[in-house]
Amino acid sequence: MMRKLLRFLLWLALIGGAVIGLLRLTALRWWRVPDNDPWLQASVMPTLKAGDWIILWRLTSPSDGDLVLCPEPGAPERVVVGRLMARGGDEIEIGGSTVTVNDRRFGTERSCGHFEVVHPRSGRAIEQTCSVEDLDGRLHPRGNASDPDAVPTPLPKVSIAPGKVFLVSDNRQLPFDSRDYGPVDAASCKETIVFRLWGSRGFFDASRRFDVIR
Repeated sequence: MMRKLLRFLLWLALIGGAVIGLLRLTALRWWRVPDNDPWLQASVMPTLKAGDWIILWRLTSPSDGDLVLCPEPGAPERVVVGRLMARGGDEIEIGGSTVTVNDRRFGTERSCGHFEVVHPRSGRAIEQTCSVEDLDGRLHPRGNASDPDAVPTPLPKVSIAPGKVFLVSDNRQLPFDSRDYGPVDAASCKETIVFRLWGSRGFFDASRRFDVIR
């Protein structure tokens, strides 16, 4: 009986490993948000934090509003993370925390508290407010520009060229997005961030474990 059970568990492990390997080759991969890139760390908050282990979906192309990971234009050895807010043919404008696409202004649903982030340039701790942004029914957290000493320059209305996408950081106060490195080739943005396995404190930190990323 014990031998049969061990054989069953072995086959189960082999089949499970094969399925995971196939998914890894075709549809999924996992990635850790780096803790040595201050601008990236700040820009992904409050949705993500440094040290988060996340799952990337790459079987289908990202949709508008998805949080994506792409090669950085001009430096493909590095990556950028941002929300796909506009694509070729769209017009986008950013003022403070608010994004307007094709004259449609995206508002917020409710507050989601406060969080603290370290300013990448000064090293100063900044308290930000969090709100839930509504992208045509898709809700996600957004860091708002509440510190008068760290508000990014507004983006006047611009048109996105064909074949490009415009990424916007969820942290609107300390962004690192297409305002810095320009629109990204749509063909290079193939990975959507869909799930957090666990955070920097490990598996047993239940507050940042097994979260769907919207």
